[in-house]
Amino acid sequence: MIRILCLLIGYVFGLFQTAYFYGKSKGIDIREHGSGNSGTTNALRVMGTKAGLIVFAGDCIKCILAVTLVRLLFARSYGDTMELLALYTAAGCILGHNYPFYMNFKGGKGIAATAGLIISLHPLFIPVGLLSFFGTFMITHYVSLGSLLVYATLMAEMILLGQNGFFEGLTQMQLYEMYAVTFLLAVMAYWKHKDNIVRLIHGNERKTYLFKKNEV
Repeated sequence: MIRILCLLIGYVFGLFQTAYFYGKSKGIDIREHGSGNSGTTNALRVMGTKAGLIVFAGDCIKCILAVTLVRLLFARSYGDTMELLALYTAAGCILGHNYPFYMNFKGGKGIAATAGLIISLHPLFIPVGLLSFFGTFMITHYVSLGSLLVYATLMAEMILLGQNGFFEGLTQMQLYEMYAVTFLLAVMAYWKHKDNIVRLIHGNERKTYLFKKNEV
């Protein structure tokens, strides 16, 4: 029951579609431009670097806020399993971002919200996440490739740390549960990027730049 509650709390936070609301404040419906995706990359391509950074920050922060709220509410009662509940909360936020009910379940791809997940879990996850995304992006300018690598490294890091006693208080079955939730999030991310994967394979994926005009 507590897991479902954490998912629901996260989902509610995830419903705040930063790209959509920021676009509306500028007289733009982000869903009618570019890829039609309500996320950071499309906001950057359609509205520029400033918009992209604002959208990224908003989608990242909403996940952090959701996890922080759950920690405040349940830390005393569920202290030993707090990291697992934090993961469920972040997963709910990513679901809310990707599939907002009031936008016909068409939102973003969840990578900025995933950054919030990484920050919320533990500072140790941050350097690997930064390196896997920005290292890839700065070399290739493929946001999609960096996003996919973030999940690959997150999955590997989760298992490596978990099996070496990083998540104290969790039983082995609860660790397996964490791995399963992370794996399902990775599957969802790869599914949301399926068209990008095809374009990457065929060499016609669009590149994205921070400081010059992008193809919409």
